[in-house]
Amino acid sequence: MKKVNIGQDLMNDDPWRVFRIMSEFVDGFETLKSIDKAVSIFGSARTMPDSPYYQLAEDTAREAVKKGYAVITGGGGGIMEAGNKGAKSSKGLSVGLNITLPSEQKANKFITLPLEFRYFFVRKLMFAKYTRAFIVFPGGFGTLDEFFEVVTLIQTKKIDPIPVVLAGSDHWKGLMKWVKDVLLPGDMIEAGDMDIYKLIDQPKEIIEYVDEFYERRGGL
Repeated sequence: MKKVNIGQDLMNDDPWRVFRIMSEFVDGFETLKSIDKAVSIFGSARTMPDSPYYQLAEDTAREAVKKGYAVITGGGGGIMEAGNKGAKSSKGLSVGLNITLPSEQKANKFITLPLEFRYFFVRKLMFAKYTRAFIVFPGGFGTLDEFFEVVTLIQTKKIDPIPVVLAGSDHWKGLMKWVKDVLLPGDMIEAGDMDIYKLIDQPKEIIEYVDEFYERRGGL
């Protein structure tokens, strides 16, 4: 006769999964509720420290801290590590929203406020709720997912407009050309949708754009 682990069966049941999801929401809200001015930095976990994009992310985080912003990343290596490193080295709040993955993404050592998530959608909500700007550096599928998710939320007016910056024009120019040459003529987006995001390559200019965005709106 097959041995049944009742406790494990219950924990794998969907109703019990709801409680795990709720606990992640509660932990996230409680931990991040005091943050009212932050920028989120996204990008590839595979980017090496000798990459110019790593340095660009690190410098951008430093500029953000100078202007009083906390820095939030996905907590892993590469661009995320660079963002946390820049924030911590400038004595700013360095937040890492790490995700548990089969390959065991390891939280980087530059995080001063860590949070661990099992569910991507809970983690994404924390980014959307507590950030005042999305700064997207070169990355793969995960980075594209995060970029297009926030653009869609703004496009569909599910969240208020916030600055969305693509940093690293050489990486993004092919995708942006495809959006302009294929999606727009195909009537799959409107011309104004391309105004949701902006390509900027200099760290100081990125943060100045974020500040100017909110100055035009009357503040954060």
